[in-house]
Amino acid sequence: MSIRYNTGSRTFILETRDSSYLMKISRYGNLLHLYYGDRIPDTDLDYLIQNQDRGFSPNPNEAGNDRAFSLDFLAQEFSTEGKGDYRTPSISVVNGDGSRIFSGKVDGYTIYKGKYSLEGMPSLRAGAKDSVETLEISLRDTESGAEAVLCYSVFEEKNIITRTTRFVNGGSADIRLTKLMSATVDYHVSDYDLVYFAGRHLMEREFTRIPVSRGLHSIGSSRGASSHQYNPFLIVCEKRADEDMGKCYGYSLVYSGNFIIEAEKDQFSRLRINAGINPRGFEFVIGPGEKFQAPEVVMAYSKHGFTGLSHLYHDVYRENLCRSPYAKKARPVLINSWEAAYFDFDDEKLLDIAKDAVGMGVDLFVLDDGWFGKRDDDNSGLGDWTENRKKIKCGLSGLSDRIHELGLQFGIWIEPEMISEDSDLYRAHPDWRLAAAGRPMSRGRNQLVLDLSRADVCDYLIDSINTLLNSAKIEYIKWDMNRSISDVWSALLPAEREGEVFHRYVLGLYRVMDEVILKHPEVLYCGCCGGGGRFDPAMLYYEPQIWCSDNSDAKARLKIQYGTSFAYPVNTLEAHVSVCPNHQTGRTTPLATRGIVAMDGIMGYELDSRKLSKEEKAVCRDQIRFYKRNYKVIAEGDYYRLSSPYENPYYTAWQHVSKDRKRSLVSLVMTDCEGNDAQRYLKLKGLDENAFYRIEGWKGRYSGALLMNAGIPISASLGEYEGVQFCLRKIGA
Repeated sequence: MSIRYNTGSRTFILETRDSSYLMKISRYGNLLHLYYGDRIPDTDLDYLIQNQDRGFSPNPNEAGNDRAFSLDFLAQEFSTEGKGDYRTPSISVVNGDGSRIFSGKVDGYTIYKGKYSLEGMPSLRAGAKDSVETLEISLRDTESGAEAVLCYSVFEEKNIITRTTRFVNGGSADIRLTKLMSATVDYHVSDYDLVYFAGRHLMEREFTRIPVSRGLHSIGSSRGASSHQYNPFLIVCEKRADEDMGKCYGYSLVYSGNFIIEAEKDQFSRLRINAGINPRGFEFVIGPGEKFQAPEVVMAYSKHGFTGLSHLYHDVYRENLCRSPYAKKARPVLINSWEAAYFDFDDEKLLDIAKDAVGMGVDLFVLDDGWFGKRDDDNSGLGDWTENRKKIKCGLSGLSDRIHELGLQFGIWIEPEMISEDSDLYRAHPDWRLAAAGRPMSRGRNQLVLDLSRADVCDYLIDSINTLLNSAKIEYIKWDMNRSISDVWSALLPAEREGEVFHRYVLGLYRVMDEVILKHPEVLYCGCCGGGGRFDPAMLYYEPQIWCSDNSDAKARLKIQYGTSFAYPVNTLEAHVSVCPNHQTGRTTPLATRGIVAMDGIMGYELDSRKLSKEEKAVCRDQIRFYKRNYKVIAEGDYYRLSSPYENPYYTAWQHVSKDRKRSLVSLVMTDCEGNDAQRYLKLKGLDENAFYRIEGWKGRYSGALLMNAGIPISASLGEYEGVQFCLRKIGA
């Protein structure tokens, strides 16, 4: 059993293979947090709770004269609101009488086999071989009748605990919910660092590490999507933690909208972590008998540093998240038309690009923006998902047929959530956009956002996309979103419910994706939001890969892909070889290096194949052959960051190792060179130290112990931005 309840100590014990998570019911019915960390045999941890009479820390009524019991300093599993805990709360409500109090006491619990599911929202699912148990604990506020149901599912062998909260209004009056966290964890100490992944458009998920300091620190998004600026993922780690050692706790939110992850070091140097929907702009009216479901948080713990934590997330997200049949299939190598043609194309130009791409060895041709409606630039056409016959004279179906005659698959770009004012859809339904009545509208990329909180808008999108997919042979969809959401107001909701729009939008998006993707599971879907603005686990539930960033510069991608790798497996990250000088940075890097960096993900091409020389096409052809030969170890193996682009100015290196440790691929890119430079060595990881390996193209054999302790010498002949790869195979494998 991975979950049990000790009646003597009133303690809940959750156990994975290597970790324990304990909480207990206090003598007054509060649910207190006890422990999260290495697996322990103990079931009674009462000694950890040190009650004291603290000045200015109120005592609840039920404590009577017990002045040593206060929620102001106790470690809680889900904090109260308005009852003397002044730290950032798990919940905020406005009750029917106007009071802002929630005092949840344990009102029962259930333990059952299997994984809970979330209606209308993505979450992990149990695999056929997974041992999963679930605990649900009811915290009830007697006065209001409100109930917070805390749900925990334990993936025992995968060392994963998932959490969510379900709010139930069991009273007789409406309750306004203004904050509901999916998970709260209180640490008894705060001597930790926080690692998170910040950035901006064209430079997403930059590694950021800060010490926990007194006060409240938060990351999040209020842009309507999980955002380029912060990823919904936080690591709490020991100060000594590095790639290979140190205790690390991960919090990954399975949600694509506004989120917040809070870290507060309180007056007594304890640490609270909250994760859930961002309360900014959020308010939900819950009527009597109604429920509200928070999204899921995936929690992981490892004492083996960042690498150990990453492996836990990579494995569970590869195996228990994405529903697409492509999750376990080799992905086609594509060429995308965007940087080759932008909006300036017709069907003959596209076919010429595709013909030249055949000789490169690609599998799939993707027609990007500009093929539909009146779409000659980014100022018109969004919402009109029918082909532009002036550009695509043979029609989308005819173009697809001709692409397939070349031996390639065919894919297209769509941006369903957006609308142009210069479009037939807008002229027919101007009220379908998000915009506050009587106020001037804000535009991003000169486009507006469709109101996906409306069922009729979602119905239109479901019908339009399904009709489009039925109109031609389409094997790939790039699903984009190219602006942040503002002017959030829906024409269909009453004034008191306008705070629900952001979350209802996300639920509407999930519904659209459900009804499109379930109807067309044979299509490979790639997520995109101006590149990496919605790179989150919830999107991976629907789409097995996401365009990592609109920045395709190989050097910039070293940092972007490094940060992405902490939570997300390589086979979710779409990366392209693009033209040089690069269209985003103007930098020129060798074609070979661009291929090496793109292989640190799902490799593709973003260039005009007609402009490549014979020699360059041969390089591309060799890259694709090499990538396909090593695809399984790249996509399914364990991932090791061998150096940090933030700490090592000379090179960035990474390694893929097959699960059986028989094969490995090592990649390195030089980022700076010095005259008469020192000899450097690259130490490998993840190999069998007792086995011997051959390095492709090298003489001799080398033990895993030698390669991991002494390393491989880095050739002094490598120039700036040049790269190299090493293929290793265990002898006898």
